[in-house]
Amino acid sequence: MLVTQICDVTRSRSRIYIDGQFAFVLYKGELRRFHLREGQEISVGSYQEITTELLPKRAKLRCLNLLQSRDYTRKQLVDKLIQGDYPEECIEEAVAYVESYGYLDDFRYTKDFIEYNIDNKSRMRIETDLMRKGIKSDLIKRAFEELNLLGVEQDEMAMIEGLLRKKKFCVETATKQEQQKMFGFLYRRGFRADAITEALSLDSITD
Repeated sequence: MLVTQICDVTRSRSRIYIDGQFAFVLYKGELRRFHLREGQEISVGSYQEITTELLPKRAKLRCLNLLQSRDYTRKQLVDKLIQGDYPEECIEEAVAYVESYGYLDDFRYTKDFIEYNIDNKSRMRIETDLMRKGIKSDLIKRAFEELNLLGVEQDEMAMIEGLLRKKKFCVETATKQEQQKMFGFLYRRGFRADAITEALSLDSITD
């Protein structure tokens, strides 16, 4: 295995290419420790130590450090490690490690996210936000169902009425154009068309 290129990422870190392919990122001190230089061979022992010991340990510590500050979904954590140029095998091992200790739990994250946003975001907006974070729709549905059993429910009509008050929108005096504009505003917020129509006292949503 030939070290074909070493490129600086920062003053302290470098990207290592082996046989023309990107392999991993190491600190400058580690380059010296493993005697890595462009145009020279890397020993099998050094390669195995880097890929099976050094980098997996570093990836696990990176996950733990990230999760100390806030919760992440599995996808978010994987994306963070990808940004850090960790090899795919190290990423999977590190994420599985924190999952095994309960530090990473998509279902818990989903329930917490729903509870935090249930009074200020529509269900559709919550679902969209969660799916962007890598949460699957069946997990979102199960989280809503479990929270409903615990008495955590969303009153979408009350939320719409609250937004109407905040916007100082008067249903009785609004023109058709104003109604249509408000309908569009609420629909973009993820509220159901039938709930908006009812709240605005509309006979239909046609022009």
